[in-house]
Formats: sequence, C-alpha cells, structure tokens
Amino acid sequence: MRPGPRNLITDVPGLRVGNAHDARLRSGCTVLAADRSFTAAVHVMGGAPGTRETDLLAPERLVQQVDALVLSGGSAFGLDACSGVADGLRAMGRGFAVGDQRVPIVPGAILFDLLNGGDKSWTRNPYHALGRAALDALTDSPALGSTGAGHGALTGNLKGGLGSASAILSSGHTVGALVAVNALGSAIVGDGPHFWAAPWEMGDEFGGLGPASAHDPGHEPPAMKRMGEATTIAIVATDGALTQAECLRLATTAQDGMARALVPSHTPLDGDLVFAASTGARPLTDPVTDAFALGHAAACCLARAIARAVFLAEPMPGDRQPAYRARFTTA
Repeated sequence: MRPGPRNLITDVPGLRVGNAHDARLRSGCTVLAADRSFTAAVHVMGGAPGTRETDLLAPERLVQQVDALVLSGGSAFGLDACSGVADGLRAMGRGFAVGDQRVPIVPGAILFDLLNGGDKSWTRNPYHALGRAALDALTDSPALGSTGAGHGALTGNLKGGLGSASAILSSGHTVGALVAVNALGSAIVGDGPHFWAAPWEMGDEFGGLGPASAHDPGHEPPAMKRMGEATTIAIVATDGALTQAECLRLATTAQDGMARALVPSHTPLDGDLVFAASTGARPLTDPVTDAFALGHAAACCLARAIARAVFLAEPMPGDRQPAYRARFTTA
C-alpha cells in the first residue's frame, strides 16, 4: 500500500473536490462530486450529529446512488450548503429522474463552528451560496488545511482543518479519505508535538516525527468543548465496485481511523460520522479479501487525513486556538 500521486481523495479516478469559505464568517463548506452518480452510505458514531438526507443511504432504500456529498461548517445552518449544491447540479441536468424532473441527491453533514470568533450576524443564511461556490470550484487538486469545511474548525487544543490522504493497494484499487476535523478530542499526544496517527504516517505527510515515546494510559481527558460544539465529519471513497451495503461496511470500518487519530473520539459531545463512496470503476477480484483490504486502507487513510488536517492548519488573526505549525517547530 502506497500513497496515490496527489495523496488526496481525488486519486480515486473520477472524483473531484470543491472548497469555499468566507474569512469574515470563519466558516465554509466542501463538496465531493463526480461526473456521474456514485454509490454511497453513512455510519454515525458521535452522539450529536447534524445531517441531511442520510436516511436515503440505508441499503434498503429506493435510491442507491448520490450526486454529491457535502461537509459544512455552520451547525444546522450549514445544511443549506446542500441546497446550493443541489441547485447547481439541477442546472447541469443532474439528479434522480422522476418523470421529466431531475432531483439531485445531495446528503451532507455539518460541524459546529458558530463560536470560533467569526461574524455570524448574517440576515440571510450564507451557506446556500457557499455550497454553490464549492460546487463551481470542483478540482482534482483541492487545498487542505484552513479551507472549505475546515476553515473555522477547532479541536480540543489546536486549530482543526480539512485533511485528505490516499492509498493504492496491491490489488490496484485506490482508497481515499477527506475529513473536516472539529473534534472535542486531541490529534496530538499530551502536549505534543507527536500525532496519535503517527504509526500510520506515510513519509513525512504530517511532519515525520514518528510516534510519541510514551503517554499516560491513565490520563482522563477533560471535555474542552460544550455539548454540540464538536464534530469530525469524513468521507472515504474507493474505485472498488461496492454495493450500498458494502459501502456501509467500509464507512463502519473507517471509523477505526478516527479513533486512531483523535483521543477521545465518538463522544456524546461529537457528531462524528463517516460517509463512504464507491465509483464502481474497478471490480473486486475476490469480494471477501478485497473488501477486507479496502476497509483496512480506509481506516489508515482517515487517520492520516485527520493528522494532515491539523498539521496543515494556518494561523489567522483572531484565532481562538494556535495552529500546529505555529505552536511547534518541525523539521
């Protein structure tokens, strides 16, 4: 297993990512889309999720594929970013066919960034426009760090951000992860600078410092955010041909990556969830062993993407928390 050429979720052929944010608002959104609809599922582990159209992603539902997935800041207001994406897709003639109408299927999830110092005194919800702008910005080389849905994100002790990572398996399948990190927990061990995800790092993608020499297994981490203020929302994707039920298993397995990279994770105060997407471009040679390998890769990619999100966050005036690279000197 090795990183893809970009080390981004867009190493999965056909996928593109668009980011949009408003610096005054200190918030934004991120869109994952493709040239055609793709199979998707979702798995929720956090106790305080905020979502749109995720009921459609259950394997027994009528609709089996989606047109885009959205990650957004803004708490419940941010769900309107999905509407902006849906309007844009409809204008392109995309969506689920119902008679002579097209209904774009755009599930999404939000994180809470309303208390991060940005100007939230809007009179008109800004997330619809941000969603449309993110759709218009689709690219195979998206920026990471303090951008998109991660623009105003915070963790328990450092700035959060937007992260991504990829892996190419020996089978030829590609797996990628995209994540907006706004966790209650911490991505670093103790006071840092070592990342919890270090055992899964490839090269020096988040500093190359390696694992911490020790940590206190009896440490009881405090809840450094209040109820509803935290959430890590992610997408894992593959070109492996998976059913919706198999995507659900991929999303479930990928949650292990979140637990490897954030301590604690999946708390009652977080809305942690993972979407899984399959473009279906590459058949599975062996449904059992290939699915096993894809799940392992998805968990590893998500752990790496979370660390990259925090590592690449940028300091900005008015920050309520330090950025990793402003706090620690790295080689």
